[in-house]
Amino acid sequence: MNRPRTIVRSLLTITLAFATLLVQPGTASATVYAQIEGTGSTWSELIVQQWIADVDANGMKVVYTGGGSSKGRKDFSQNSTDFAISEIPYQGTDETGQADTSNGREFAYLPIVAGGTAFTYQLKIGNELVRNLRLSGETIAKIFTNQITNWNDAAITADNNGRAFPSLPITPVVRSDGSGTTAQFTTWLDSEFPSIWRPFFGGSGLTSYYPKESGSRAIGQAGSDQVMNTISGFAGNGTIGYVEYSYPVNKDYPVVKVLNKAGYYVEPTQYNVAVALTRAKINQDKSSALYLTQILDGVYRNTDARAYPISSYSYMVIPTGADDPRMTTAKRQTIADFLYYSLCAGQTKAGPYGYSPLPLNLVQAGFEQISRLKQADSAVDLTDRDVRSCNNPTFDGKNLNKNQLAAIAPAPAACDKQGEGPCGTATGTNEPSTDEGGAATPDGGQAGGGAASPTGTGAGSGTPGAGSGAAGGNAPPPVIDPATGAVVGGTSTGAATSDAIYANPTELAADRALDTRTFGWLAALLAVGLVVVPGFYAASLRRRRKPGTVR
Repeated sequence: MNRPRTIVRSLLTITLAFATLLVQPGTASATVYAQIEGTGSTWSELIVQQWIADVDANGMKVVYTGGGSSKGRKDFSQNSTDFAISEIPYQGTDETGQADTSNGREFAYLPIVAGGTAFTYQLKIGNELVRNLRLSGETIAKIFTNQITNWNDAAITADNNGRAFPSLPITPVVRSDGSGTTAQFTTWLDSEFPSIWRPFFGGSGLTSYYPKESGSRAIGQAGSDQVMNTISGFAGNGTIGYVEYSYPVNKDYPVVKVLNKAGYYVEPTQYNVAVALTRAKINQDKSSALYLTQILDGVYRNTDARAYPISSYSYMVIPTGADDPRMTTAKRQTIADFLYYSLCAGQTKAGPYGYSPLPLNLVQAGFEQISRLKQADSAVDLTDRDVRSCNNPTFDGKNLNKNQLAAIAPAPAACDKQGEGPCGTATGTNEPSTDEGGAATPDGGQAGGGAASPTGTGAGSGTPGAGSGAAGGNAPPPVIDPATGAVVGGTSTGAATSDAIYANPTELAADRALDTRTFGWLAALLAVGLVVVPGFYAASLRRRRKPGTVR
């Protein structure tokens, strides 16, 4: 008598058991992740930690500890981490004569974010913090080599168009640890001011360990966060140091407007960095160990009025060897999906955090580097991704040739020109100083800006200006060479680049083709269970019911 009910229960049990089997972790349909660990750059640490928080909800566990670029490269070479982040590549031999190599571990460089090395400071007149300081590159070089030692120096007064500051000793705050930020800063010093830098350094080239002279007022601190805390602290009046722009932005602290080759004083907003880096040369030799590393001489000397001179990229170092001792399929999958998020959707957060998003050519090249994880392990899943759906504010799928962020970058305010001003606009706000009605943001909105009162405390509203070309002009958007990232002149054609590297970072583990097929079968199976089983049960009852019987 209970046979139909028994059959129904059996069918439902089988259906649910099969459905459970399909969604069990570790089956073919599910993406398996494993925790990955890295160390290195504090220059890029703020945005990296945000990306880590973002992907945590997707089941990716990423642990990152700063400590400096030199530490990151060393830890990676000793197989104690799964990845590293550094502003400079392995040097072969560092400035102390020690080996700086991967120690035979196979790897690839992959640019992850752009930004500007900023000079943040504490300088007060009375009890009021000066928020609109301007300095030329030569003045900065002399400050950090102990040739200018007081804030009332004539060179500082000249940079600020005659505005004099109180007699107060200058205290440079430099990195005491092996730092990519130091390496970027000293690369610029060696390139642009060798006659000032080299006698102080005692040689030529960059260094990750900033030299300190005996008797100097300079203070050494480990990590960008400690440099920032020292400068902004209660005893920080008179200090100046170098950090990535994100640190003063997040601390609401001022930065120096640096004189560029066009004769304008600018700060490293995402727009000014994007413009500057259109002149970066990227190593395109895929057979070279330095593939995708940067040459920045053109950035330092960029003659666009909007360009911030000390702009650069940060790199992730990823393991590519098939027999890497720390790697598993799950770890490689975590690295791949974390990087897909970082290169695309994660770049939308770069600007608000004080960084600048990567342009298309570097995102595409990054996808190529990620593909090496699959070359090492065929079980890594890199399907269903397309760069044209990449949610990156420097480009869109309709016009892959155009660096959108550089095209909409506003011209600097007239009061930022050498011999004019200075502008009263406060720095460190992550908003451009411009006479235009504010820069168009990548999402179509407006960023604030404009000149204000000469006190340096106002935000200012600015007056509507003439578009986003060079200062005071109405230049058309530039065409960007997709191979080099450089402006090649003329106006954008709107044509898409050919041979695009396909990836779709918005479709991470939850929306792969395999998962879609799997869950499609699961939905069909459940539908069969819900429709067929009740029908079977009803039919069984009808067969058992005799004619004329009332139940």
